[in-house]
Amino acid sequence: MTATTVQKKVTRPRADALRNRERIVTAAREMFTEYGPDVPLDEIARRAGVGNATVYRNFPDRDALVREVVCSVMDRTSEAAELALAESGDAFGALERFVHTSADERISALCPMVQSTFDQHHPDLEASRERIEELIGRLMDRAKAAGQLRDDVDVGDLMIVVAQLSRPPAGTGCVSADRFVHRHLQLFLDGLRAPARSVLPGTAMTMEDLRQA
Repeated sequence: MTATTVQKKVTRPRADALRNRERIVTAAREMFTEYGPDVPLDEIARRAGVGNATVYRNFPDRDALVREVVCSVMDRTSEAAELALAESGDAFGALERFVHTSADERISALCPMVQSTFDQHHPDLEASRERIEELIGRLMDRAKAAGQLRDDVDVGDLMIVVAQLSRPPAGTGCVSADRFVHRHLQLFLDGLRAPARSVLPGTAMTMEDLRQA
């Protein structure tokens, strides 16, 4: 008896399809930042240079597109954290560069959409969030071990202040605030340096504390 082996062909997205998807995500990220999450999808398609059908073929609804944009920004920020961790030498300097880079990703303008537009417990979102929190924790722990970062701060402290300083909410002129961002972030970062010049009230804020606040 002759056995017949049936091989399943794996269908891979075409290169042009992947480029279209990336253009859509890039255009959506820009327009969500400029106008907020309610910008018409046909306007996003126009900026991306694709048809409406291409948008809906990749993202069946607005929630799917917003989630993809937020995850992509968080993943790009995680990549910046990994690059910072790969640096040798000045641990606090690597943390500083990461903070300024993450501000340029406009993560604080986009992440509030998580709570208002879709399931914040979606597996893709939780995976991106867990990755970035773990990497930031490692960056901070390394700076503390080098005696450069004050001991009475945690990841939640860093995230909440960076979110507050780096961008106002999406659609409220956050792009026009760019000229202030890095100046104010550097003032904050200087306050994180060890030895600390004052005692902070309360206790260090973890990400769990921040989620429950």
